[in-house]
Amino acid sequence: MTNSKKISFVLFVCFFSTLLRSEREPFESTYIALPAEKILIQNANVYDGDGNEFSNTDILVQDGKIVAIGTDLPATDDFKIIDASNKWVTPGIIDIHSHMGVYPAPGVSTSSDGNEATSPVTADVWAEHSIWVQDPQYALALTGGVTSFHILPGSANLIGGRGVTVKNLQRNTINSMKFPDAPHSLKMACGENPKRVYGNRGQAPSTRMGNAAGYRKSWIQAESYLRKLVEYEEKSDEAKELEYAPRRDLEMETLAGVLKGEILVHNHCYRAEEMATMIDIAKEFNYKITAFHHGVEAYKIADLLAENGICAALWADWWGFKHEAYDMVQANIAIVDQARNGTGCAIVHSDDAIGIQHLNQEASKALSAGLRAGFDISKARAMKWITSNPAKAAGIYDRTGSLKVGKNADVVVWSKNPFSVYALAEKVIIDGAIAYDRQENILPASDFDIGIISPNRNRIDE
Repeated sequence: MTNSKKISFVLFVCFFSTLLRSEREPFESTYIALPAEKILIQNANVYDGDGNEFSNTDILVQDGKIVAIGTDLPATDDFKIIDASNKWVTPGIIDIHSHMGVYPAPGVSTSSDGNEATSPVTADVWAEHSIWVQDPQYALALTGGVTSFHILPGSANLIGGRGVTVKNLQRNTINSMKFPDAPHSLKMACGENPKRVYGNRGQAPSTRMGNAAGYRKSWIQAESYLRKLVEYEEKSDEAKELEYAPRRDLEMETLAGVLKGEILVHNHCYRAEEMATMIDIAKEFNYKITAFHHGVEAYKIADLLAENGICAALWADWWGFKHEAYDMVQANIAIVDQARNGTGCAIVHSDDAIGIQHLNQEASKALSAGLRAGFDISKARAMKWITSNPAKAAGIYDRTGSLKVGKNADVVVWSKNPFSVYALAEKVIIDGAIAYDRQENILPASDFDIGIISPNRNRIDE
């Protein structure tokens, strides 16, 4: 082979590899649902997750989907009948902010894998590459009705890397837990965390203005990288044969994915004026912020958030643990929800392995605070805060987050109204299969769980 032919062949391989990368994402989901069951839930009180409430309603589940919702639905003898008289049925709960797996239990330093705190910008890392799939916390969240959750890197960095959405089914690989075709997120953090982590080391950023400069520098680089990709793709085939494709850059790939609208931005941010600054930066570089997380001052700019279509993922009453978390009101979530004639997007999140086990109670606390503040918010609407709204923020609302014909059968049967402190998730259905049943003692367990609870764990063979 002549040198010119060798060069042409190398160029062709580089170009063909680039095409393959653009058509097929690495680390694709290999999720396979549990064997689907035929289920008829009868006579339930229902919050559908879209703000509606129904009484004495049946839900028919088949082939992993919701196939009918109504009264007196017919079913053949091969259907499992669940009598939900005097009980409540909701969509599966979705937690938009979890660190399970990257900060697993037991909480030991050797498994503390949420923060790649080696640079203020680590857009190249993916949370899923830290996740321990044996984390016992998944099953505990399942008993609280959580069917899907979004795992984020920590908040040490200005840009901390990619987050991932998973189904709450214990598996032996992370790819087999990943929610199929759910978009990645990009975790960003403003405020105290990055300036404290790097300022204490004598590095930049050490101030909030340093934070803002750091974001802008990264987006300028990302714009340049994306421009080179676009310019290359727009060249003729003949021109492409004469030059290499732009060199692959993992950090820039993620940021370019945001600029192309393929990766959703989830931004840790507490203070109102900083959220407003982040919105301005997003407009400067023409990307969208999907949700601000933790924003204890979100109530101050609730109209601005609603105007820009940005969700706020918030705690019901967790505040005051550091300076930027002091200026909070308990009606924070309700104020965000009611902004601009009720067009706001409020979410109750956990950011906590215990809180995720009772997100229904957290939503109830937020609702009570809103009612005390004088807002007219129904329980059916408040159910959106832990179902359809987080589904929208995770980019999976077309498939889950509400009880609607054609959607995935992710369903929870509650012993009482889920806004009661006494309510228990009795059955949790994921993709049309019962994953948890309190009465039948059906609960998945990881190999780690089984290993430490085995009756023979202390046995010494002679």
